[in-house]
Amino acid sequence: MLPEETPVALVYNGSTEAVMMATPDDLEDFAVGFSLTEGLIGSPSEVDELTVLHSESGIELRMWLAGACANAYRARRRRLTGPTGCGLCGIESLTEAIRPTRVVGAGRLWQAADVAAAVATLGERQPLHQKTHATHAAALVGHDNGAAIVREDVGRHNALDKLAGAIARSAVDASQCALVITSRVSVEMVQKAAAIGAPLLIAVSAPTALAVRTAEAANITLIGVARHSDWEMYTHRNRIHLK
Repeated sequence: MLPEETPVALVYNGSTEAVMMATPDDLEDFAVGFSLTEGLIGSPSEVDELTVLHSESGIELRMWLAGACANAYRARRRRLTGPTGCGLCGIESLTEAIRPTRVVGAGRLWQAADVAAAVATLGERQPLHQKTHATHAAALVGHDNGAAIVREDVGRHNALDKLAGAIARSAVDASQCALVITSRVSVEMVQKAAAIGAPLLIAVSAPTALAVRTAEAANITLIGVARHSDWEMYTHRNRIHLK
C-alpha cells in the first residue's frame, strides 16, 4: 500500500493562500489547523463556511472568514505554493519567516518515564504509517499518556496542522498536554506547537538551533532524539522530573 499525495489548495474568501502536497484525509482539520497556526484565525468559529471540493487536478478547501478576520486577511494576503508540507515558500518578507511566537503557559510536571511512554503511544497509533512506512504523524498526549488525538500525513507540517485543527474543533485544552511528532524539529514546528498552546514538544529526531532558540523564547520544553527511554532535552528542563 502506498500513501496518496494530492495538491490541496487552501482558499480564503476566494483567494488562494497556499497549495500544499498532502494526504487527502482529515481535510477539515487541515483547513482549520493551517488557519490557526498561520495566524489567519484565532478560533474555528471565525471560519463562517468551509467546503471541500474535489476535482481531477486536486482538492480545494474553500473557507469564508468572518468580518474582522476577512479584513485582516485582505491586509496581509500572500500566495504560497510549496512541495510536501513546505511552510516558508512564497513569503514576502524576512520578518514573516521569523514571526513573533506565542508564549505558552507553565503546564504541569512530567516524569521522565512519561516521555518514553508518550513516544510509544504515538508509535502504536499510526495505522497509515504501519501500512505504508511513508508518512509522518503528530499526537496530543494527555497526563495518562493516552493519545487523545493523532493525525497522519505525508508532510510533517501537514500532520501537525491537522492535529491543531482537530484539537481546536474538539475544544480540547492542550495546555496540560504534550505534542509528539515523528519528524525533526524546525522552527515552524515550534511555532505551530506554540500556536496550539502545548508546553511540551517531543520529537523522534533532532531540532535545529533556531528551533531551540524559538522554543526557549516560547516557554516550550523541547525534547528531541526521543527513542524508547533515550532522549535529549534542550529547553525549560524544569518541567521534567528526572529522578
